[in-house]
Amino acid sequence: MIGNLDYSTLQHIWWIIASLVGSLFIFLTFVQGGQTLLFTVPRDDDEKALIINSLGRKWELTFTTLVLFGGALFAAFPKFYATSFGGAYWVWMLILFTFIIQAVSYEYRKKPHNFLGSTTYEAFLFVNGSVGILLIGAAVGTFFTGSSFSLNDYNQVTWQTPYRGLEAAKNLFNLSLGLFLVFNARVLGAMYLINNIDHKTLTDRCRKSAWKSFLWSLPFLLYVLVNLLFMKGYALNPETGEIFLQNGKYLQNLFGNPATLALLLLGLLLVIYAVNITCLKGKNNGIWFGGIGTVLVGLAVFFLAGFNNTAFYPSSYDLQSSLTIYNASSSHYTLTAMTYVALSVPFVLAYIAYVWRQMDSKRLTIAELQSEDAEEMY
Repeated sequence: MIGNLDYSTLQHIWWIIASLVGSLFIFLTFVQGGQTLLFTVPRDDDEKALIINSLGRKWELTFTTLVLFGGALFAAFPKFYATSFGGAYWVWMLILFTFIIQAVSYEYRKKPHNFLGSTTYEAFLFVNGSVGILLIGAAVGTFFTGSSFSLNDYNQVTWQTPYRGLEAAKNLFNLSLGLFLVFNARVLGAMYLINNIDHKTLTDRCRKSAWKSFLWSLPFLLYVLVNLLFMKGYALNPETGEIFLQNGKYLQNLFGNPATLALLLLGLLLVIYAVNITCLKGKNNGIWFGGIGTVLVGLAVFFLAGFNNTAFYPSSYDLQSSLTIYNASSSHYTLTAMTYVALSVPFVLAYIAYVWRQMDSKRLTIAELQSEDAEEMY
């Protein structure tokens, strides 16, 4: 049955799969968000240890999902991978560097004879949670604002600025999307800690932090949404293959696809509901509503960028170099083979959910960290 799917259907399926992985990654950035709380929420070393060890149980999932997202894009849309990673390599190298120092920090923060000191590694975790997520948001923003590149007849990319992708952070839309993701990650991180840690005074401070971060995120979210409704978009003429600027393109995409509009509205409502029950009603399970809401909003954003004859990686320098899911994808054979492999993904997700449940079956306490039979801690 899968082998009989037409090329366009496979291209749409793989944009959905890549969008889902990317949206799951945005949810998992609660780890990065929690890391940015290290210098404001805990009051002593025990509380800081609670936060780091709680997040340390999940940091590998975030890193793995980021790698999976890159791998899915490489396999399904290799032209995008080659163009972005081959041209805007400074921004991607810097993002990768922030995740490398995250891994190093969890590994070496409490190692004997640590000459850098634990505070240095905690600062590295803060950089990963702030600069890393900000740059990822700015990179995603270029799906709508465009990047300055051109492709020749052999698909060789020429980047038109010396900043190699870092110029994306100079655009207010891209910067606002990045800052929204940073504050949303802080909200999710605080809600995760509330759900995972048994320490009332610490979790009370997490509730206050979640509320403040949510309020800080609203202006950036509003700016992004208003711009999406009224900005010009990079549209594809399906008959000629020509890319052109179209007024209100993303607004048309939003209302032209009721499912995308429903995902966006439901996702935003779930995030608001999560913040309400966590910060105002004292519930501990807000992370699940906020997480699902974040995934739904992420899906809506990716669908706006890729569907309805839209260039998902547009070139602001040369419109005809812009990439769509049609001209950037792998062959029909490759997408078909990958789709068969993707049938195993639900089983992998089920295993992850099972392991997650086993790890978090009991909330983390200071006594557990200090017990003599405790496993190696971060």
